[in-house]
Amino acid sequence: MAVTVDIKALLEAGVHFGHKTSRWHPKMAKYIHSKRQDSHIIDLTKTVEGLDKALPFLTKVAASGKQILFVGTKKQAKDIVRLAAEQSNQPFVTERWIGGMLTNVSTVTQQIKKLKDLEKRMDAGDLEKRYNKLEVQRFQEEIDELNIKYGGIKDLNGKPGAVIVVDVITDANAVKEAQTLGVPVVGIVDTNADPTPIDYVIPANDDAIKGIQLLLDYFVAAVAEGAVAVNKEEK
Repeated sequence: MAVTVDIKALLEAGVHFGHKTSRWHPKMAKYIHSKRQDSHIIDLTKTVEGLDKALPFLTKVAASGKQILFVGTKKQAKDIVRLAAEQSNQPFVTERWIGGMLTNVSTVTQQIKKLKDLEKRMDAGDLEKRYNKLEVQRFQEEIDELNIKYGGIKDLNGKPGAVIVVDVITDANAVKEAQTLGVPVVGIVDTNADPTPIDYVIPANDDAIKGIQLLLDYFVAAVAEGAVAVNKEEK
């Protein structure tokens, strides 16, 4: 059963509020409904259309067993993006996007291997046996630092099936790397952004927490629907 989008809920969450007209991107013109004072109003029928295309796609990717990478590094969104990814059992990047996270596989794999090895040794008490307290503390600091950088993708198995980007300007590098690899991007695109590189454009306010949360809830529901199909096949 496909995820149903409620246009009234989008309206109540403020998804239609765009940026100031002075900051608009001309390629967003077809997604804009009108102007209110000095700001653009997003056409929510276009938002629904975008979601009606993106959500079945996410369900299909999840049903195929491929992973979906959630990306949201802007301050006000990072916590809810991480929670949405964890709820979906999917990888995520909510701290700084480090160049090459998708395209420089050998370096990233090496760092993740180092992180996992250190965590394993720490949990087993091996480091505590071999080193003094100060040295163990330094190892823990290294683990913490590596987790900040790579913790969300340490269980990412190769190339993801899709990337969800909450702010396509803030995380333009994630979009570029996905493009390089031919990985489809589902992006929340506000009126100041270029929608051209995005495969599944969700025209929406990318600043309002309530709006971002609602869109993430839709993404999570779509992924969960695909995961159900995978679980049935495994039984």
